[in-house]
Amino acid sequence: MERLAISPRANLAQKLESQGFLFHGGPDSYWNENACYRFASHEIDRLEAATEELYRISLLAVERVISRNLFSELHIPQKFIPLIRSSWERHEFSLYGRFDLWFDGEGIPKLYEFNADTPTSLFEAAVIQWTWLQEVFPEKDQFNSIHEKLIEQWKRLGVPTMHFACIGNIEEDFATTVYLEDTALQAGIKGKRLFIHEIGWNGREFVDLENQPIKTLFKLYPWEWLLREEFSVYLPLRPCRMIEPAWKMILSNKGILPILWKLFYGHENLLPAYTTPENLGSFVRKPFFGREGKGVEFDEHSVCENEPVIYQEAKALPDFGGNFPVIGSWVIGEQSAGMGIRESDTPITTNTSRFVPHYFE
Repeated sequence: MERLAISPRANLAQKLESQGFLFHGGPDSYWNENACYRFASHEIDRLEAATEELYRISLLAVERVISRNLFSELHIPQKFIPLIRSSWERHEFSLYGRFDLWFDGEGIPKLYEFNADTPTSLFEAAVIQWTWLQEVFPEKDQFNSIHEKLIEQWKRLGVPTMHFACIGNIEEDFATTVYLEDTALQAGIKGKRLFIHEIGWNGREFVDLENQPIKTLFKLYPWEWLLREEFSVYLPLRPCRMIEPAWKMILSNKGILPILWKLFYGHENLLPAYTTPENLGSFVRKPFFGREGKGVEFDEHSVCENEPVIYQEAKALPDFGGNFPVIGSWVIGEQSAGMGIRESDTPITTNTSRFVPHYFE
């Protein structure tokens, strides 16, 4: 694993925007091709194996939470537990997720957290960096079969039509949702688009703006937010099929990290994690439902009054000349599918961290 300084493509903004990548941020901003990461094939093999192993043990952790009734450890409201149980027992369809991993090219990949419900940076990982590879390093390869695997996974869903919804004022969420709608269309599923606030209730089921029933819904909207909505009282009635499914509430919650550690104590791909910091030296405190690095604190013992937290052993991101990359390793269905790299000027990855493309040989 090596970080290389390179020259960006000519007419870069025009090329990115022609692909629908409107939130690239301009030179030296979110999309950064002044650099790239080069990997050896055995390093990619290590990341792929770690991703599939982490997904395997994650599913076992879901089973443990449900069979041992550990929902209180995740602060999941009691009234939604039957919904999660039935979702798991029905083996409800899951599309995708993203593991955020520590990796420096030499050591064993370690799990920071699992973005199991509403992961973004998908479009740029699947499409934009692949186009970059074809134009800049056409003789090289990339750890990236995301697009093909998404289409394959949609085919397994087996529905002719469905709805796609996200928040209306977040450009990245909108682009991600549109991209997923396009991959579903390539799998033979016709999509209908709307925003979360446009979903209605007719007394029996969720409906769109044309008062048409929503039978299957992809929602780029976190379950923990959905549970706070006025219409959440109808969710236990199972008025429509949700993607991601309700059982993903267990994995999208950072409270799963101590459960994973207890269940697979000493696992080489896990970092020690607990509900208190007493068993750790240097640690990171993470809120159960934090997003994009929000609320993450190093060695912070003070009480967090707003929400529950977990404590994970500190594992500093590798330092490549003042750039700190985190690997976002994608799982589609149950298969490892590729990665995207976000790097920061600090050891905490946030929503302003840069996306840097990669290749391997």
